[in-house]
Amino acid sequence: MHEYVIDGGFPIKGTLAAGGNKNAALPCIAAALLTQEPVILHNIPDIEDTTVMLNILQSFGAKAENIANHSWKIVASKIENTAIPAELSKKIRASILFAGPLLARAGKVEMLPPGGDIIGRRRLDTHFLALTQLGARVEINGKFVFSANKLAGTDIFLDEMSVTATENAVMAAVLAEGSTIISNAASEPHVQDLCNMLSAMGADITGTGSNILRIKGAKQLHGCEFTIGPDYMEIGSFIGLAAATHGSIKITDINPSDMRPMRIGFSKLGISWSIEGSDLIVPTVQELKVNNDMGSSTPKIDDAPWPGFPPDLTSIMTVVATQVEGTVLIFEKMFESRMFFVDKLINMGACITLCDPHRAVVSGPRILHGDHLVSPDVRAGMAMVIAAMAAHGESRISNVYQIERGYEHLVERLKAVGAHITTVDVK
Repeated sequence: MHEYVIDGGFPIKGTLAAGGNKNAALPCIAAALLTQEPVILHNIPDIEDTTVMLNILQSFGAKAENIANHSWKIVASKIENTAIPAELSKKIRASILFAGPLLARAGKVEMLPPGGDIIGRRRLDTHFLALTQLGARVEINGKFVFSANKLAGTDIFLDEMSVTATENAVMAAVLAEGSTIISNAASEPHVQDLCNMLSAMGADITGTGSNILRIKGAKQLHGCEFTIGPDYMEIGSFIGLAAATHGSIKITDINPSDMRPMRIGFSKLGISWSIEGSDLIVPTVQELKVNNDMGSSTPKIDDAPWPGFPPDLTSIMTVVATQVEGTVLIFEKMFESRMFFVDKLINMGACITLCDPHRAVVSGPRILHGDHLVSPDVRAGMAMVIAAMAAHGESRISNVYQIERGYEHLVERLKAVGAHITTVDVK
């Protein structure tokens, strides 16, 4: 176990390559179970969450081989087990993503309730709704047992635009008998990656990128070679880091279309960037001033399903706003505990009023001072890294396991752009 020690007050400057999209890699790893043939996945980030997913995959009897940097070959020629090991299920919420492919391939899956970030209640009802409509049975008795004699296509209207429930429904439907329509489906870039991978495996999916997916079930799928897209959550985090430290950065290997919703949110804080091909450049000179709404009203940065502002970046924006002139409302609608890390920022000197579990009013700029911080989840943990790097003095961040679940080789990459960050072992 280790902690981060950060000496703040130094602007970052340099170039970073965007990593693979964690939230695309996880369902794509699960989807490899849908065929007996080899699946090769490129641009898989080297993070804790993908390691756990690959370990779960191998517990079913599948073979996973690291054939090159960020590239894995997966062969699930046979399924020997359909129970997710308890210790692995508890580590990651994405373990629920094996329900759809295992039902389609083996007709059964057994697991404990999934773990993951502690950011409030994260209901699974939408998964149950979708899978039962496709013909599955669900038993809940301290654990989840999904079973199905046969999956059959149907017309599904999801009760919320759940990303993982959409992904589970799609993975079950591609091998279901007949046609399936999924309305009110999530359409984030990582959902699109999964649909594109399944199409490369021979699935018949139309509507990718929209909120209505139409799927014609196939008798079987074949192997494929697929490259995961860039992680726009990581890219947004690095943009926020550059702005908060008054630095500059070039981020390579981005997908420009992913950045359009994000640009609107950052522009409200006076933060801009340019795009040259697949490179994004955040300049040193930024306005860093809140752009009020018409009539000088306080603006808000609020999250929404794609193509709205990404929920995972509200924690980042809260920290960045402490270094910007003016007042802004951060409105995180989806998770009632995600904003509860702001007390740590207040202790560092931030001017934040937590109105309720979902809304925080941030006024700046304020000088932050180093502190001892504890990472509660992936995104709040990265927000704390940004706060520590913008602060005066030394900070220590513990429970960095949570951060490293989503950010690959973070310490080494941040050092490369001038961060004064080290790791220390702790008992």
